[in-house]
Formats: sequence, structure tokens, C-alpha cells
Amino acid sequence: MTSELATFAGGCFWCMVPPFAHLPGVKKVVSGYTGGHVENPTYEQVCSGKTGHYEAIQLTFDPHVIAYEELLQIFGQQIDPTDEAGQFFDRGEAYQTAIFYHNEAQKQKALAAKKNLAESGGFTKPIAIKILPAAPFYPAEDYHQDYYEKEPQRYKSYRISSGRDTFIEKHWKGNESPADLRKKLTKIQYEITQENGTEPPFDNEYWDNHREGIYVDIVSGEPLFSSLDKFDSGCGWPSFTKPLHPENVKEKTDHNHNMIRTEVRSERVDSHLGHVFTDGPKPTGLRYCINSASLRFIPKEELVETGYGAYLKLF
Repeated sequence: MTSELATFAGGCFWCMVPPFAHLPGVKKVVSGYTGGHVENPTYEQVCSGKTGHYEAIQLTFDPHVIAYEELLQIFGQQIDPTDEAGQFFDRGEAYQTAIFYHNEAQKQKALAAKKNLAESGGFTKPIAIKILPAAPFYPAEDYHQDYYEKEPQRYKSYRISSGRDTFIEKHWKGNESPADLRKKLTKIQYEITQENGTEPPFDNEYWDNHREGIYVDIVSGEPLFSSLDKFDSGCGWPSFTKPLHPENVKEKTDHNHNMIRTEVRSERVDSHLGHVFTDGPKPTGLRYCINSASLRFIPKEELVETGYGAYLKLF
């Protein structure tokens, strides 16, 4: 299989890993340091600002499955591209943004992506992302690798308090216009995902689907749930004991209909999915009650051809 490297600096590397970690075609994401003048620096040295390094992530990806341009687009939507002095409440050179290109083709694509951001109309200040040649990349300490999985509560708290999530919600939620989404989605899909609707129980596409495969966000294609965690709850909607990747969903308190419930939404495009309840089976005790219209089902036998081949190993 063909592999390429992509290296991005977007502030705190804890926050840069999850958006890429489970994308089809992305084989590995490593947190580390690059662009400096000290060999094998430690976290403390980099944070001191005296080594010249950036906190960065390095992806190993298959360009036949996911294009470098798509990675650039995702990168641009995780940062404040106009901030010259850092990212959110992390300040200093180590937290500045940069795209480190590994060949001339990547350089040209990075320059084009930066130009697209400048011409998008979404920002009044100049785009501050640096376009730099790839430099030696040093993996960070084990503690920092996949931090969002090792310390999920601390990670979520950090993201929220840093201001990154608020910025992303303001600038990138609903990248596609309502008019575009109405063309892309059926009426019920639009009502569910964009208007917080609820479909009828026992009269929806996946409530009694028993095939093996994964369920992805109908809007973005973001992997959300697996058939391995699906169970018959008797409620008439698809029910799951847990998300496929917890970082791909977010929860909000819902006070509608004179009830207090926990709403479930997709992380990347903020689609309304359903609700989560605490009356599920072991091992989680949870019931993610999800609207079929918010999902697209990818059968096991179609995972490879649809770009989700990395999930075939689950089955």
C-alpha cells in the first residue's frame, strides 16, 4: 500500500489528533515536535520556547483513500488561522500554526489551501499559517500520544476552556449552506439533522437492521456507531451501547418537550443524532437512541470500496 506523510502544527497537539485519528485512509497519527534546532527535545524544553520547535502532529496516510487536500481542509477547520502568536490560550512559538510540506506537490496544495482560506470571506485578518519545508520530527513522550483516549475528561475540559471548540463552532459549523444541505439530504434527513427532529418509532430505516457494518453521519460521513454495539432495545429506533469513537459525538442537555434529556450530536458538523439514556445493557449501561435518518449504514462487504476499509478488521 502507498503511504505519505503529512505534518501539521495547530497549537496544542492533544487537540489536533482526534480529527484525523479515525479517518479512512489515515494509518497513524503521532504527536511530536518539529521545526527546531535541538535534537530529541523534551516537552519541557519545547514549552520553554528556546528550541524553536512547534508542537505538531505527523500523519501517515494512503493518498488513494484520502487526498492531501482533504487533510488540509480538516486542518484548517481545527485552528484560528489568523492567530500569529499561538492558538487560543496557548501562546508562543511552539503553538503557532504551520503546514510542513514533504514534497513540491504538497507545498503547492498547502499554498492553495491557505489562499482559499484567505478568500473564503470568513476572516477579516490575514491568514497566519506558515508554509515550511518538513524538518526532523521527534515523537513526543508516550504520555502525550492519544491523550484524548488516555484522559478523556481532562481532554474535553481543556478543549472547552481553551476556547477552541467555541471558535470552531462559530466559524465552521454548517460549512454547507442550508440550501446545499436541502439538495443533498432528503426531507426527513434535513429535519432530523438540522432541525432537531424525531422520526417515528418502528417506521425508520435501521431500527431492525441486523447486518454487520458501521453507521456514519449522513452529512459528513464521520464514523459514529458499529453494528457490534447495536442491540434491540424495543424502543423502535436504532440503539447502541456506545459510540464507535467517543470523540466523534458530543452531548448537550436538552430541555425540550418539558423533559430533561441528554442530546447526542456529531462532533464535526453538529448534526442532531438522538439522545442517550442510562437504561442500556452491560457493559456500559447506556442506550444511544439514534434516528435512522441521521445515519448512513455501510455494510461490512462495502467498507473497502467506500473508503472505510480500516474498519474491516472489527469484523
